[in-house]
Amino acid sequence: MIKADKIWLDGKLVAFEDAKVHALTHALHYGMGVFEGIRAYRGADGRPAVFRLREHVQRLFDSAHIVLMEIPYSVEQLEQACVETLKANKLDAGYLRPLAFFGAGALGVGAVNPVQVMVAAWPWGAYLSEEGMKRGIRAKVSSFTRMHVNVNMVRAKISGQYVNSFLATREAALSGFDEAILLDTEGYVAEGAGENIFIVKNGVLQTPPLSSPVLAGITRDTVLRIARDLGIPVREEKFTRDTMYLADELFMTGTAAEVTPVREVDGRRIGKGEPGPVVKKVQETFFRAVRGEEQRYREWLTAY
Repeated sequence: MIKADKIWLDGKLVAFEDAKVHALTHALHYGMGVFEGIRAYRGADGRPAVFRLREHVQRLFDSAHIVLMEIPYSVEQLEQACVETLKANKLDAGYLRPLAFFGAGALGVGAVNPVQVMVAAWPWGAYLSEEGMKRGIRAKVSSFTRMHVNVNMVRAKISGQYVNSFLATREAALSGFDEAILLDTEGYVAEGAGENIFIVKNGVLQTPPLSSPVLAGITRDTVLRIARDLGIPVREEKFTRDTMYLADELFMTGTAAEVTPVREVDGRRIGKGEPGPVVKKVQETFFRAVRGEEQRYREWLTAY
């Protein structure tokens, strides 16, 4: 169970036990909330810093804009709320969860209620396990499909949309796999239940383009920058399920998942069945960047 000392709720820090909302909160009934996942890391020099804080908070506001929600705070105020929440919980590393949602008031699908905002923080290790981070995970292509770009707003991190991810993840887990992979409505590989997907073939890194129904992941963007800086050829193009089966390497990225190798999909070994040289190099550089050991990426860090 997640436990913290303080949660930032509607402009002030409150005790964990007092961070409550009404049972008739609109978002609870209809999923109308937008959220982010952000990580803070303890740097190599011992100082903590939040990774790509501005980009995450800006995406929260972008998600709100997409769903016609007005967040009653500025980007700068929510950045400060994130830092205050980490400090209040004495965390020099951890996971942040900002959430903006329609609160209580009218209860109808189209009701526009006052917007509430909260920020929580807690310690969180490797999302797909430390072993998975080192050895690679086993994934399953889901029977559930990633939403079409006109079925929902795929650029936004909308709470209700994650029912799709929940069902895919549960299906994979009940079948003995670590994570799900969703195809789009045309049958091309889209993304994981909560991660972007990359494959490597003949030294070329490939990921679905943003014209596909995938989240514009901030870790995805980070990996693309790192790969180009490392001289790794990059393509943002669609690919099929069997192309994925034949990849030399496969990995998933996300704030929670960080950079996690995939060693098997649908019972098919990927490459040699272990993390390959490209993902190892990207993963190593990523963790150096979040810990402040790569000078060219220091702009991504907000020390506190």
